[in-house]
Amino acid sequence: MKQKLLGRPVALLSLLTMAFLLFSFIVTEEKRSDVPHTSFRPGERWTDTDGVHINAHGGGILRHQNTYYWFGEHKVEGRKGNLALVGVQCYSSTDLYNWKNEGVALSVSDDPDADIAKGCVLERPKVIYNAQTQKFIMYFHLELKGKGYSAARVGIAVSDQATGPYTFIRSLRPNAGYWPENMTAAQRTSRLSTADFPESWTSEWRQAVKEGLFVRRDWEGGQMSRDMTLFVDDDGKAYHIFASEENLTLHIAELTQDYLDYTSRYIRLAPGGHNEAPAIFKKGGKYFLITSGCTGWAPNAARLHVAQSIWGPWTEYPNPCVGTGAELTFHSQSTFILPVAGKKDAFIFMADRWTPQNPIDGRYVWLPILFEKDLPVLKWSDEWTLDVFDQTQN
Repeated sequence: MKQKLLGRPVALLSLLTMAFLLFSFIVTEEKRSDVPHTSFRPGERWTDTDGVHINAHGGGILRHQNTYYWFGEHKVEGRKGNLALVGVQCYSSTDLYNWKNEGVALSVSDDPDADIAKGCVLERPKVIYNAQTQKFIMYFHLELKGKGYSAARVGIAVSDQATGPYTFIRSLRPNAGYWPENMTAAQRTSRLSTADFPESWTSEWRQAVKEGLFVRRDWEGGQMSRDMTLFVDDDGKAYHIFASEENLTLHIAELTQDYLDYTSRYIRLAPGGHNEAPAIFKKGGKYFLITSGCTGWAPNAARLHVAQSIWGPWTEYPNPCVGTGAELTFHSQSTFILPVAGKKDAFIFMADRWTPQNPIDGRYVWLPILFEKDLPVLKWSDEWTLDVFDQTQN
């Protein structure tokens, strides 16, 4: 009997100890999400300073006054598809590892007739700063609510502050009534039209696409604009680079001085090449453009295009990715290339690992861009830091 009585407090003590350990584990796990990040872990869950997975998909980054601002598509938990129900999210950082949620920079509208009505498709937002007007300018790919992907428009918004709120100005198809400067007179005046090709993807159809079939079709109303990025050159001129012509040809279009419109000067890049997800950077006077093929949400091999001038000619090179997973761009798709401040010739390749069944869980694949024989190379790394650029300086 005595032995049993002594056993009760021992058992109670064991239960209390287990409960304490479990509580400690839970608290520790909660704290871990708030511990500052000190490295990049591509493809892993990336939490903000509140411990919440960063919600800025298909995004881009602006650096302004020593702070980085990350803008991306805000996804909704458990919501399949790609409809915009919130808008564009913004995060800020001074070290690129740790990001503070700055809230919604551009909200979709509750007005069902608005271009950016809740339920539209709003993709790949990019923001640039205009030093002359002191305005922050946002461009994004826009598909009107209920119209699938037929609208193929670009949306433009503006703000006085980097974090917003941004005011939507308008949407349009670029360069209505203007020809690409690298399209020949014969191509411009050809009488071939889409009605002459009852079947797509034939060799004759492909050749007609290369010769400007869709440019002529869309000349009056403006060129289609889907996956996109923005680029500000060393001279302050800005460019809108986007997938056009039914995603079969990229366009590079010059923006006006205030970055709110087009100068009407633009070119076609890789006609008929079927490129999307453009991401551009400049190094040593050369322009490097990384794109992907068009395979929906599924990843594919990246493409590389290089030019001495933004206006071309552009030369295509093999996939810049090497190693295991290179043929699928490490299971991701390009969205932006970020120059790292304070480090010479340091660039980060930003990509998305899409999860269409639950888009909010999409992961981010950031990798350092290395160089071999003057060409960019992407290699997988489970974990890396900005110190890699100090080790690879040429």
